[in-house]
Amino acid sequence: MAFPSRADYEALVYGIPENYPGRVQTSTLRMYGRGVLVVVVEGEIRFANGLTLRVREFVDFKQGRIADYSYAIYRGEEKIRWYDPQPHPEDPKLASTFPHHFHEEPDSKHNRKPAPRISFTAPNLPALIEACAGLGG
Repeated sequence: MAFPSRADYEALVYGIPENYPGRVQTSTLRMYGRGVLVVVVEGEIRFANGLTLRVREFVDFKQGRIADYSYAIYRGEEKIRWYDPQPHPEDPKLASTFPHHFHEEPDSKHNRKPAPRISFTAPNLPALIEACAGLGG
């Protein structure tokens, strides 16, 4: 499956509240151009269950991929999970989704788990929204 066009990605980003009624309360996600074919997506999605997803993505439409990302899920002011693509080749349990993984309690710095629906080659926002809905408030 091809990576979405800039217009389709923009529709995804700005359509989140309407496309996830009952789950998403508000979204401050915005796309900022860093040239004709590169954008930064930044902001927060607030969920009905009390969680907040903070998003920062660098999307390269020329390459057809997410170049880098950082996603963090908060309950109030407490970060309860975060996703990053920092490689950990020394950790064999992450091999199935290398380099994509998430951290969570207990010992969130070292408690890493595979992130099977996170990638550089497809939009991650739908999977993250589902994860937030599944975590509850």
